Amino acid sequence: MIITTTETVPGKRVVKVLGLVRGNTIRARHVGRDIAAAFRNLVGGEISDYTKMIAESREQSLDRMVDEAKELGANAVIMVRFSTSSMMQGAAELLAYGTAVVIEDA
Repeated sequence: MIITTTETVPGKRVVKVLGLVRGNTIRARHVGRDIAAAFRNLVGGEISDYTKMIAESREQSLDRMVDEAKELGANAVIMVRFSTSSMMQGAAELLAYGTAVVIEDA
């Protein structure tokens, strides 16, 4: 499966557009991690627990988007984007979306 943020794939042409596909996950912060993050905020630097959580969320969202694309018969997803939104205090949604297509060599 080819996943790209661009409209085209070099050397390929889109032969069929299958439509919008998306994958999302909602994650909540952990109280223990919040305490550690508050201390990190005082001295500065990366909050590695949150970095890891967001990276896992991105991967899970992409995996779910790809699964939806495969169900439609796609072999690529183009114009992929990410969006985030706050669901409630301490919880956020990460959404990956794009256009499922069938591509072949040009």
